[in-house]
Amino acid sequence: MFKEILVSIDEDETRIALLEDEQLIEYLVERKRERGIVGNIYKGKVKAILPGMQASFVEVGLERNAFLYVRDVAPDFSMFRTELDEELAGEDVANELDLDREAQNWRQSSIDDLLKVGQEITAQIVKEPMRKKGAKVSTHISLPGRLLVLTPTVEHLGISRRIENEAERKRLRELIESIRPPGMGFIVRTVGEGKDENAFRQDVDFLIGLWSRIQERSGKETAPSLIHEDLGMTFRAIRDFFTPDVDRLVIDSPEEYKRVMEYLENFLPNLKSRVSLYEKATPLFDKYGLAEEIEKSLHKKVRLKRGGYIVIEPTEALVTIDVNTGKFVGKTSLEETVFQTNMEAAAEIARQLRLRDLGGIIIIDFIDMTKEKNKAKVLEHLNECLKRDRSRSNILQITDLGLVEMTRKRVKQNVEMITSHNCPYCLGKGRVKSIETVTIEVLRALKGLVRSNLGEELLVKVYPEVADNLLEEYFNRLETLTGELEAQIHIKAVDDFHMECCEIISVLTQKVLYK
Repeated sequence: MFKEILVSIDEDETRIALLEDEQLIEYLVERKRERGIVGNIYKGKVKAILPGMQASFVEVGLERNAFLYVRDVAPDFSMFRTELDEELAGEDVANELDLDREAQNWRQSSIDDLLKVGQEITAQIVKEPMRKKGAKVSTHISLPGRLLVLTPTVEHLGISRRIENEAERKRLRELIESIRPPGMGFIVRTVGEGKDENAFRQDVDFLIGLWSRIQERSGKETAPSLIHEDLGMTFRAIRDFFTPDVDRLVIDSPEEYKRVMEYLENFLPNLKSRVSLYEKATPLFDKYGLAEEIEKSLHKKVRLKRGGYIVIEPTEALVTIDVNTGKFVGKTSLEETVFQTNMEAAAEIARQLRLRDLGGIIIIDFIDMTKEKNKAKVLEHLNECLKRDRSRSNILQITDLGLVEMTRKRVKQNVEMITSHNCPYCLGKGRVKSIETVTIEVLRALKGLVRSNLGEELLVKVYPEVADNLLEEYFNRLETLTGELEAQIHIKAVDDFHMECCEIISVLTQKVLYK
């Protein structure tokens, strides 16, 4: 599999595309004025305690106060954490902690036993503000490096689940155990597989130095204040994505290219030869034909190569995905046609979840299959395709109705949230009134004007298709209304009108009678 990372930078935003065999699988965008804050560390002040929700609100200097849940605060914070945030760690990390009696007692603690209003705390952003919700924070500090993630408040050692070889896991555990400072915890990232002691020592020294600087700044600053800002998106991508199995990294900014090469010279000199500066006149993303693919990621309907399609409907609480055969009719039997469509859809669904960064509860409505072995194969294929995803997911079995329930972790605003907003016309419904409905509403409005506007000449301004419908399909109704009003009715098509818009104006007074 040929892997590429494309980095395009202009005055307003940074865009990063991850490609596998020339197919877009992840797309990241960060605007200069709306830089992401996940991973940032703040010195905050507790503003409110909510015992009924076992949570608190913390002022960190953002537009809205951040939300801190009880499970994210404790005396020895990280020892009770069951997972590491994938956006920070860059992967799913095994939980190898056995909760002792003290931890179990802590889980029964109340939020007002752990925090007080006015108390100053150090907290890290683990989830971006979304819509009207403030950011989610945690006192479980996690500092990701190239090979390791430092958990400075707990003496714990973890290994990425994606390192499956038991002998390698044992080697890594013994190696990190021998070099880690007392009281510090580390989690080995997937990219650490096969690395030697010297490489890990460099990461350990860097992360401990970073934590020392954060502590020093925290002691000097007053709340609320930012005390550590995570790397910019380009360097986060290099840290999290640019592994030895990536064949090429292309950057279209000479300045950023220079900074990246300096970074690689110090930390990853063996990967410098895979980085290239794009200098052609055609924009980088246009060269790779990504504009259309990115635009499609905002559409509900995604077509499959054989003629089937899937429909993706994100809502506030969950995401529903419906699979359809469409134009694909198969060649042998209905069961085989459905099976092939579902297999193709499973791979595309896994890609779309990554590309759109959809999270929360996800319901997939596969087409019904009668053979249990086919159901098992589709589920296995979906699981296999999701293994490439950095975000953790959990999949349940296919039900008798062909439904798959799954969850997927998401911590940042996805591309749809960043690049679009609810339609001001349909207010997020995703639908507008039909031409026929608007036509009938116009006729009803005219009828309502009969008594109070006798003898007036009226101008009806509407969307062109509504105008055509009135003049062609409802011409007799208009003649009847003309007689009842004892006046002329003029229909005018307005190209820039919204299709649901209508204005009825008195020609004599120019007064708008209906809008």
